[in-house]
Amino acid sequence: MSKRNSQAAKTAARERLRQERERQAKRNKVKRQVIVALSIVGVLAIAGGISYAVVQGNKPGYWEAAKDDKLVKPANTTGKNGTTVVIGKSSAKKTLVMYEDPRCPICAQFEQAVGSTLDKDVEDGKFKVQYVGATFIDNGSPGEGSKNALSALGAALNVSPEAFLEYKTAMYSAKWHPEETDDKFKDDAYLIEIANTVDALKNNKEFQNAVNNGTYDKWALDMSATFNDSGVTGTPTLKMDGKTLTASDGNVPMTVADFNTAIEAALKA
Repeated sequence: MSKRNSQAAKTAARERLRQERERQAKRNKVKRQVIVALSIVGVLAIAGGISYAVVQGNKPGYWEAAKDDKLVKPANTTGKNGTTVVIGKSSAKKTLVMYEDPRCPICAQFEQAVGSTLDKDVEDGKFKVQYVGATFIDNGSPGEGSKNALSALGAALNVSPEAFLEYKTAMYSAKWHPEETDDKFKDDAYLIEIANTVDALKNNKEFQNAVNNGTYDKWALDMSATFNDSGVTGTPTLKMDGKTLTASDGNVPMTVADFNTAIEAALKA
């Protein structure tokens, strides 16, 4: 083999090696660019995800947004925003103000023990009753059942005061009232199922539509605000002439005997 041919072979080999190095360098460059691009996409995706989460987190929830809904006042209400609910004979001289939260287990116990006695007193004209609904349990035991049930009570009140009282009694009954930690009242279907035990509400399409459509959701929030502004901190609370009714132990009168004693004293005062 001539030196020329040997040199040419070496030159060709060096050229092939140079070209291969260039191709490898290009491949490495492309690889780095892809890695950088993917990293940027990943960062943007994470940032986008964080931004989306922040935006979603800052979006008002349903009930927060409901504060801006158009107010629909139930029939049989008076006062600002229709949050004054007074039931009973106009001839009754005194009014018992009742503060209750639909999810409150003590309210349910009170209703089951004393409710029928209280309702008969109202029917007999001993006193009127003013209902003030609260929803604070939705905060303590996170949920929305108090607000949703209060809205449904507004729909019942729109039918009649009697339907309202019977529906409230059914809600608080041992059969239908859930544990405080069980937010069953958030379910419209469950509230309608309870309502079907009340003659005036059974298969009442207008009532059912109001519950399903949240017609009185804004009203429920305004009623809850009335409770918040009252200074009362717990439910049930009973007041007459601004004074809280209690049993001899200083607590809510949870028996018929204790209730009768407390109410008679308040009526004479």
